[in-house]
Amino acid sequence: MTITRNSHTRGAAILLVFLMGIGAIAPLPTTPAQAQEASPDNNKEDGASVLMYHRFGENDVPSTNVTLAQIDAHIAELKSGGYTLLGLPEMVRRLKSGDDFPQKSVGVSIDDAYLSVYSEAWPRFKEAGIPFTLFVATDSVDQGLSRYMSWEQLREMAKDPLVTIGSQTASHLHMIDTDSAANAADIEKSNQRFHQELGFVPNLMAYPYGEFDDAVVAATRNGGFIAGFGQHSGAVGATDDIYRLARFAMNETYGDLARLRTSAGALPLPVSDFTPADTVVTAAANPPAIGFTLPDDLAQGDRIACYSNHEGNLKVERLGPRIEVRMTTPLPQGRTRLNCTVPMTDANGEVRWRWMGRLLYVK
Repeated sequence: MTITRNSHTRGAAILLVFLMGIGAIAPLPTTPAQAQEASPDNNKEDGASVLMYHRFGENDVPSTNVTLAQIDAHIAELKSGGYTLLGLPEMVRRLKSGDDFPQKSVGVSIDDAYLSVYSEAWPRFKEAGIPFTLFVATDSVDQGLSRYMSWEQLREMAKDPLVTIGSQTASHLHMIDTDSAANAADIEKSNQRFHQELGFVPNLMAYPYGEFDDAVVAATRNGGFIAGFGQHSGAVGATDDIYRLARFAMNETYGDLARLRTSAGALPLPVSDFTPADTVVTAAANPPAIGFTLPDDLAQGDRIACYSNHEGNLKVERLGPRIEVRMTTPLPQGRTRLNCTVPMTDANGEVRWRWMGRLLYVK
């Protein structure tokens, strides 16, 4: 099967977008001949991927849960599949400094301090030696909700060198629909609670619901955070905004080993001059005019395919290095996720994907 710049119907057969907005699943091409050749240096790559989990073994909420059998299989794959497991602080350091990444670098993140993180996930990751970041909304802990961790349990976890505690604000609010003063107050409240209970203030943010725009990014930066993570699919690299980093969500439906391998093995699709500049799509510009520039040396860039969870397979026009993505219908209120991918073959002959994700939001 060959993907050309005008063959989007066949492209859709290769890469499907999940209409629930979780992300996209990418069955791999059948032969490396279809793909872009990577650098011959096996030990250096230009980016990494981040996995996102929520619950473990809480089978009554499958949309945010992975089964215990799934997480055991994920851990076995991450330990045996040639990946380099990096903590998110180290990944952020490399992104900010422009350093290369080891081959198949992947980070693990968990949103919301559910009790199953403490009872099921932490013991498994600890035994496997896998670092992870836990993003916590402090109000849920303060309220003593039965399915959430306690501050005592969080203090215990925070002592583990494999664990990084991050913030998800105090009230887990819709920051993109909240004014800047209220966002700043919510962040300050959570920062105070972290300092009071843990003795430090986190410097990594995961946006509640994965929602952000320029104003939310500004509030996050002003709150002392050095990086922010969304919930849109995609790998991360030097051309990405450090406050708009992508993650691949895992759950019961979209948590099989094929999806894990595709996500954990993804590399960034380096783009510049992305439009629209901000996340929010105005009524006057809906559907949005989407465009970006690919580097001149991106081999097989004509095989790029783009999709959205709103419209599915999208028309792509290439004007030299410039890519224009055409949507035909207005975006609905709320979140829309855009994914653009290019197949490649790495230095070891493994077929992987260069993957760019973007969040679009209609208020």
